[in-house]
Amino acid sequence: MVDTVQSSERVVAEHSTVLLQEAIDALVVDPDGLYVDGTFGRGGHSRFLLDQLDDNGHLLGVDKDPVACECAAQLSSADSRFSFYHGSFADLPQQLQLMDIDAFDGILLDLGVSSPQLDEADRGFSFMSDGPLDMRMDTSSGETAAQWLSYADTTAIAEVLKEYGEERFAKRIAAAIVKAREVEPLTTTAQLAKVVSEANPRWERHKHPATRAFQAIRIKVNRELEDLGDLLASSLDMLKVGGRLVVISFHSLEDRMVKRYMRDMARGEQLPAGVPVTDAALNRRMKLVGKATKASDAEVDENVRSRSAVMRVAEKIA
Repeated sequence: MVDTVQSSERVVAEHSTVLLQEAIDALVVDPDGLYVDGTFGRGGHSRFLLDQLDDNGHLLGVDKDPVACECAAQLSSADSRFSFYHGSFADLPQQLQLMDIDAFDGILLDLGVSSPQLDEADRGFSFMSDGPLDMRMDTSSGETAAQWLSYADTTAIAEVLKEYGEERFAKRIAAAIVKAREVEPLTTTAQLAKVVSEANPRWERHKHPATRAFQAIRIKVNRELEDLGDLLASSLDMLKVGGRLVVISFHSLEDRMVKRYMRDMARGEQLPAGVPVTDAALNRRMKLVGKATKASDAEVDENVRSRSAVMRVAEKIA
């Protein structure tokens, strides 16, 4: 998937799966294993993953997006090794119990918003074309961006813009949003983009001035970082020993969370310097597999939205 913070260019709506070969090569440790694609999207990773599995292998796809459900239904009818859950990957522990499964051999997350979601104006994710100010990944439930912005106070909006968008002018932009809604409700992406752009005093080179605000509000509306934190916290319990967690991130907030979690699990207990301790006593739970992987120059040339992708891999060892 991709993220709006890096994606102000107009591109075709066809979805290009990022780091496809690299992700599946890192994920599949047993062709007969049980795997999860926690961000099914349009099924790019899932279809390629199924090609690597034997007859006894199985893949569970997960996604919030109702459109993903339609793609998943087609795949499940064509391949009995695939099943699907409509919801958040944060719900995976409950799904594990419902499926009466002990653990997975691998979990894949391709974070952010997909190209089709960005390019479909009606979804409200993009400032590049006008549409309803929705931004929900699951359009069947939850609060839209327009609804939240209709009542959130300046402080709350500024906190979201700063924390989730790393927006330098968060307070100024938040005040402009509150002032604008007093004149008329903010119900479209064009309205919000105009307000944010006019309030932003210093535009970043090669980046739309509303980029960070749109990212921040989308993350808030969809609880993206909370869901990621929940998944990371439960991933060890859901993986078999030898199972792998593969995460592709598209902005620094997600990547920092993933990097910190994998690093901490690989380091184990942090004890004061000089304390005699055996390696086993450190309680290391994971090992890092390779270094962070980025899209190749060739992939970036073919799909500009892949340029910010970072893939990290860790394997459960205890």
